[in-house]
Amino acid sequence: MYIIAGLGNPTREYEKTRHNAGFEAIDILADKLGTRVTEKKHKAFCGSGMIGFEKVILAKPQTFMNLSGESIRAIADFYKVEPDHIIIICDDINLAEGRLRIRTKGSAGGHNGLKNIISHLGTQEFLRIRVGVGEKPEEMDLADYVLGRFPKDQEEVMAQAYKDAAEAAVMMVTDGADMAMNHFNRKK
Repeated sequence: MYIIAGLGNPTREYEKTRHNAGFEAIDILADKLGTRVTEKKHKAFCGSGMIGFEKVILAKPQTFMNLSGESIRAIADFYKVEPDHIIIICDDINLAEGRLRIRTKGSAGGHNGLKNIISHLGTQEFLRIRVGVGEKPEEMDLADYVLGRFPKDQEEVMAQAYKDAAEAAVMMVTDGADMAMNHFNRKK
């Protein structure tokens, strides 16, 4: 069993913002699996499905980004899923718009959602798919940037990135993280 969680912020005001890249990818993955992520439990909206022969729990934590670890820990404890079977999809300001970076472990890299998950799980060794949202302009506040929406000319690139992130999650479950890294980390 795997947990695949997309990070974001709840409520309509944050829909389609850079910080909600994880939510967008989870919605696409849910559609692909023919399921819905609407059941409220473990401080998240959850749904379940199958990828190959593996059951997966899809989750969109509703704790706000900086407290994502509370929800991820609750889901992992309930389903008795080890960190190496948790896939987190989140935004990354250190990657160009639309680029993906898949990792099997690592630091939070300044991402408060990942930092909170690391704190709650007690390890950095969980899978992650980071979706590039572009570097913030020098004169702009980081919170304003990540809580802002993409300009029209980037919407198509980001729509493809969310599809790629969903496909990467599937590949991680069916073929392993190394295969997904080889395929998606190089893709431009």
